[in-house]
Parts: sequence; C-alpha cells; structure tokens
Amino acid sequence: MIPARYQASRFPAKLMQDLGGKPVIVRTYEAALQTKLFDEVYVVTDSDTIFNAISKIGGKVLMSKNEHESGSDRIAEAVEDLDVDIVINVQGDEPFIDGESLKKVIHEFEKDAEKEIDLASLMTPITDWDEISNPNTVKVIVDNQDFALYFSRSPIPYPRDKKVEAKYYKHKGIYAFRKRALLDFQRLPMLPLEAKEKIEAIRFLEYGKKIKMVETHVSGIEIDTPEDLERARKVWK
Repeated sequence: MIPARYQASRFPAKLMQDLGGKPVIVRTYEAALQTKLFDEVYVVTDSDTIFNAISKIGGKVLMSKNEHESGSDRIAEAVEDLDVDIVINVQGDEPFIDGESLKKVIHEFEKDAEKEIDLASLMTPITDWDEISNPNTVKVIVDNQDFALYFSRSPIPYPRDKKVEAKYYKHKGIYAFRKRALLDFQRLPMLPLEAKEKIEAIRFLEYGKKIKMVETHVSGIEIDTPEDLERARKVWK
C-alpha cells in the first residue's frame, strides 16, 4: 500500500512533480511492482489528480472515503475488508525502493513463529551531525534485540558524555504491519507523544505494540523538499 496525499505540508504537490518524465508517485508505484515482492500493489489517495495519474498507467488505486491524519490511517481504511495477512506501507515520496531491504523486513515475519512482532520497519546508520540534529530526520533507538524504544526528531541518544560512543539511526518510512495492528492503529486515539513529535510510529509504542527494526545501509532518497527533488533528478539521470 502506497499512501499518497496531494497536500504535503513541507512540499505541496510533491508527488506530482516530474521525475524523469513521470510523476514521483508513478515512479514509486512502478518501483514497488518491480521488486516482485508483493501479491498486490495499491496507491491509496485523497486526490483526484493522483488517482487519475495511477489510473492512466493501468495501476491499482483506491480513493480514501474519509479524511486521515496519517498514512497508516489511510491504509487501515483501505485494507479493512481485504483478505490480507501482512501489509507493507511504502511511502509515496520514495521512488528509489530498495528491494533487498524490503526482503529483510518481510523475513522478520516469516521467522516470527510466535507472532510477537506487530510491525517491522527500517533504520539506517547516520554519522553526520547536521543530519542527526535535523528535525526533518526522524531518529530511532532500539533495545538489544532491535525492538524500537523510541522515535524522535531530536538527537537520540543525547550526547551528554562525549567519551561514550553511540550509534545513531535514521528511521526510514517503510512499515510492514500485521493487519490487526494496523486496524488497531486506526481506532486508537492519538496520545501526547505522537502529537508533540508528529511521528505516527510513536502511537504503536504508546499502546504497547512491538516494532522490530531492521538495519539497512541503503539510505535512498526521500523527497521532502524541492532540494531533495533536484537531487533525485540527478540520481535518476
């Protein structure tokens, strides 16, 4: 499932910007298909413009019936009546999908015989302090089994003791959910930590869900700003 809002707060209409002759959302949809990892790939949107762009290429697209605060809410509405087990949320602004990393995420569910994992996601190491301190970069800290402890726009862990080495991880916005966890997310109200940070993954933690983080060294390009789009165009060429 690829949630696709037209009005992004930092870069409105970014999903319809041109990337190598096609809109960003079309590039992302085609990249998801090309991984051959999924039984079905859908775009879920609130926009006639995006709906028409995907329909034009013969893609599968669903129109949201309700207004939604987050991509997870949008996907939960879409899958409620579908016969599915695991749902992968691929962000619409990530046209450079890394199939190998997605395989790792899916494998976590395949080996989870006890079904302890509610959802899984990706993290990539970061070392540049400008990126670590950038509030547009969501950071994650994990326990010794790589289950998420917290997500933040602030640097976590805070480097109070400069002598102690710590790894910093950027959270990549790809989630894999058990359907039940996704439906729970939709009905559970937002709590203060999520509201303050504006990070939807925090809601799962606040309600006691277990998020398995998978390390990847492929950073990719997320198109959050016009500068990101220019960088993506250069890479595409």
